[in-house]
Amino acid sequence: MNRRIGTWLLLIASLGSVLALAVSIGAERFSVFSLSEEHRAILFQIRLPRVLLGACVGASLAVAGASLQALLRNPLAEPYLLGVSNGAALGTLLAFVFLDGLGFARPLLAFGGAAVATIAVYQMARSRAGMNVERLVLSGVIITTFLSSIIVLLTSLLDAARLRGYTFWLLGDLSQATFDGFYLTLVASTVGTIVLASQARALNLMMIGERDAFDHGVEVGRVRIIVFGAASVLVGTSVAASGSVGYVGLIVPHIVRLVVGTDNRLVVPMSAFAGAIFVVLADTIARTAIAPRELPVGAITALIGAPLFIFLLKRS
Repeated sequence: MNRRIGTWLLLIASLGSVLALAVSIGAERFSVFSLSEEHRAILFQIRLPRVLLGACVGASLAVAGASLQALLRNPLAEPYLLGVSNGAALGTLLAFVFLDGLGFARPLLAFGGAAVATIAVYQMARSRAGMNVERLVLSGVIITTFLSSIIVLLTSLLDAARLRGYTFWLLGDLSQATFDGFYLTLVASTVGTIVLASQARALNLMMIGERDAFDHGVEVGRVRIIVFGAASVLVGTSVAASGSVGYVGLIVPHIVRLVVGTDNRLVVPMSAFAGAIFVVLADTIARTAIAPRELPVGAITALIGAPLFIFLLKRS
């Protein structure tokens, strides 16, 4: 069997299995094939929107990470490490503090924050000599630290009850998932993935070099705007729905490249499936490890992603 077809079938089967497992286990375990009235309520009102939202968040973050890594020609480019997630978190916090009654304000301000952070890191990391790993990571750390300090200052405006909820959300929290939030994230995830997948050939050429890509007819500036814009939409929508779930955009594209190579026509769409699997599994661990209490899903992804980041940094 063709290896690519086999990989696609494996991803689809794995995603289906993980989704079925995730809705079945938790503080209350049951089979989806024999549901009582109580289990039906738990399934459709709590677990299903949470699991589906987690899949969309994972897909969005992984696709954004894969595209940014290809565009910036840097394997360490990732929304969380570049400060993009913190930009989206700051936008969401501004909506949370000042525009709490306006439901549409969160995703809009999250997108704005993500876009501003992306552009700021890119401009800081870019120099006449090009872009290198150290400069990019340093720029991301500076932006992340700066945005984190603003977030801390703004949280002082919250009362104790809202502060606890926001702090948990900031670490990555899917417990407040609803079908409305899932539908919005699904639309953004689908559209963003299609847009970035449509730029896969251009990204392949830009990985060789922007000059070479230009010589092959790629409108480099236009591709850059499309990728930054679509990645910001994906990250902003995800953070507004679930908080900052770190390292998904870093480790998932790397794992996909190890399996299928560097062709972004495969890496981008396959990262969507692999990212969905990763976040759903991480969230399942987060809500079952110390049940009935829960851990932030971002803590689980960070426990896996941080050691790998150090490994990649030493290799680069």
